[in-house]
Amino acid sequence: MRDAKCDAVVVFPDFTMFTNRERLARLAAAARLPAVSGWSSFADSGLLFNYGPNLRDIYRRLAAYVDRILRGAKPEELPVEFPRSIELVVNLRTARELGIKVPPSILVRADRLIE
Repeated sequence: MRDAKCDAVVVFPDFTMFTNRERLARLAAAARLPAVSGWSSFADSGLLFNYGPNLRDIYRRLAAYVDRILRGAKPEELPVEFPRSIELVVNLRTARELGIKVPPSILVRADRLIE
């Protein structure tokens, strides 16, 4: 990351990145780069920001879909749903370590702050 002269890192939230999220956070911190992702667990692991769908809500909705299918609904007839809520998580500990002052306008919009 440092050799490529990156200004920041965007981590695509998938299974491979999820299983390596702590390592990615350490690498970004060592390179002094802010890193963001779309799942809150990445911010919990040390990335600076998360901005993405609320996974707890998605899993609840998934359970409702499974229930409907088990009761006889045809999967192809069920409507496609988009996430109902997007969450912003700010890791203030990481911001301090990187020397980044998070603007108040971001702090008031955050759904959760990690101290």
